[in-house]
Amino acid sequence: MAKSLGMRQVGFVDVAGGGQVVVRDGIAYVGHMRAPHGTTIIDVRDPARPVVLAELSMPPGTHSHKVRVAGNILVINQELNFNDPNPPPQDFRGGICIYDVSNPREPQLLNRWETGGQGVHRFDLDGRYAYLSSTTDGYLAHIVIILDLENPGRPVEVGRWWMPGQWIAGGETPTWDRTAHRCHHPLRRGNRLYTSYWQAGFVILDIDDISKPKRISGLDWSPPYHCPTHTTLPLPFDIRGRRYMVVADEDVYRPADGVPAFLWMVDITNERHPVPVGSFQVEGLEDGPQPLSTGCHQPCEIVTGTEIPTAWFACGLRVIDVSNPHSLREVAYFVPDVPQGADRVQSNDVTVDERGLLYLTDRRRGLTVIERV
Repeated sequence: MAKSLGMRQVGFVDVAGGGQVVVRDGIAYVGHMRAPHGTTIIDVRDPARPVVLAELSMPPGTHSHKVRVAGNILVINQELNFNDPNPPPQDFRGGICIYDVSNPREPQLLNRWETGGQGVHRFDLDGRYAYLSSTTDGYLAHIVIILDLENPGRPVEVGRWWMPGQWIAGGETPTWDRTAHRCHHPLRRGNRLYTSYWQAGFVILDIDDISKPKRISGLDWSPPYHCPTHTTLPLPFDIRGRRYMVVADEDVYRPADGVPAFLWMVDITNERHPVPVGSFQVEGLEDGPQPLSTGCHQPCEIVTGTEIPTAWFACGLRVIDVSNPHSLREVAYFVPDVPQGADRVQSNDVTVDERGLLYLTDRRRGLTVIERV
């Protein structure tokens, strides 16, 4: 049975397990974790009765689990899925696909931009530019690649940034183990790119000259903390005259007795010296060993106030009040029913629409529509 405090379920649609969800003008776009399911487009104008409008598919061994929409343009990632035992097509190359969704029932492919290696993982989209976490030939693991989508049918790379040690073809040598240091999720705010870098923490990049991103600062807390840094979300407002960033680690890598991933509050008033000042963990998760994918995963990237809804894997949706950055507190939660065929909840992503309704994906199955009460 679903459990909740200060929230209630409005609707549900039974779709394949979701990675990311975005909602624009009453239409939800869900990127899926596993082939053959790629992206599902859903009419949620009546949130109690969602209707599937269209589905895009993916070949075995790949997935398309991230999605962004700007105007009538839909952008989705395409990536090798190492969690899928099925071999991918020999000619598959990862990248992004760009669609016209002016008619969401019939998305029209405009272009497929390809990259080398695994492909594109996460990305941001501001309407003109896409900011990719992407592999590419000559580099170790994912770096930042910036694409100009002024002409969506002909994307053009205009900038890139990597951590020194990643450019193998240029003679650089990493000082870390394999792919531990890699771009995970760039987020643009103004002329800054707030970029999680997995087990290298995060970096803040100056993109005033978008062709030449420059490192301003960074912070690496792995070690002593085990879980990789997933998302760095700057708040679009000050709190008591200071600027802050919410940082989510992901509960995927740690020893059996390690602390599950949690949420950080980082003071970036002096952006050259970011300082962690607070954290939040769901009560009880540190009382004993927990399986992986129990703790924190992803905050809602649309910030509407000091309450930050966050997908917390096995703990469902948690709403965290950050109005006191030194003392974060939970003010509401919603733990959905365990999906059919699963042994526990795996809440993966959450977003909010213009009506204030929340949309929560589960990695295994289903999209739940929730409202604050």
